[in-house]
Amino acid sequence: MAPWRTAPADRPSRLRPGSRVAVVAPSGPVPADRLEAGLGVLREWGLEPVVAPHVRDVHLELDYLAGTDADRAADLQAAWCDPAVDAVLCARGGYGAHRMVDLVDWAAVRAAGPKAFVGYSDITVLHEAFALRAGFATLHGPMVATQAFLKDEPTREHLRATLFEPETVLTLGLDTAAALVPGRARGVLYGGCVSLLAADAGTPHSRTDARGGLLVIEDTGEEPYRLDGILTRLLRSGALEGVSGVVCGSWQECGPYEKIRAVLADRFGPLGIPVIEELGFGHGPTALTLPLGVEAVIDAPADGGRCTLTVEVPALR
Repeated sequence: MAPWRTAPADRPSRLRPGSRVAVVAPSGPVPADRLEAGLGVLREWGLEPVVAPHVRDVHLELDYLAGTDADRAADLQAAWCDPAVDAVLCARGGYGAHRMVDLVDWAAVRAAGPKAFVGYSDITVLHEAFALRAGFATLHGPMVATQAFLKDEPTREHLRATLFEPETVLTLGLDTAAALVPGRARGVLYGGCVSLLAADAGTPHSRTDARGGLLVIEDTGEEPYRLDGILTRLLRSGALEGVSGVVCGSWQECGPYEKIRAVLADRFGPLGIPVIEELGFGHGPTALTLPLGVEAVIDAPADGGRCTLTVEVPALR
């Protein structure tokens, strides 16, 4: 058997005015007011949003889920396999994607071909599934019914540009980006919410190592010792073996940042690979949209110069 290696994925087509986009809820229940506000933004962009049948559901007993696992999976699969749908956007994260990911018919998804798919946080589980089971590139970006999408104009505009004019947003990085470990590296972008990556490690269809990959990570609500445990699990499992570089986003409500930085330096420093901190994606107030599954270069100068992540091809064709 050939050795595992992260490879570039098939890219979806860009959106255009009039594109039909499905909104799904694979994880937690969606606040009705935020959903309506987000749909209004999509219409302002000239898109035609279609709300999947179970987006407004709440599980009768487990009220942290947007309906049953089977219904959430069916919504995602139906939207993906509908030839009239050009993109699938998540309404929110929360918890629940792990419960429904194996109920999706990934062979049918693969046969339907790539589409723009947007989400973050708990949706990390689905990003990995689209990459590993279908071979599709996806977008780690703000979700339709989240505060970042509704309240932060730079966050919203970066997603809009990525969907409609991806060649205009090839180089990513807010002014906060800095070199935790200097260097330059190339690889295929993968990752997302790091606690979800750790939860996925060792499950069927998960990555066996990271050769050829550039890891992007962020999280929320994880204290420094818990982040240490999350990274240690990934290291011990072999899931990070061969990774060429790491790009870190926001660590909202994860404790004093100097302690988070110490954990990141302690766990990644011995790997001898470049690490960028605070690039500007994730749960923070301004969140750039990162393409996953495409080749990119990270540049973390030792002299304190601007740190960047540059994708080598537009996220969407």
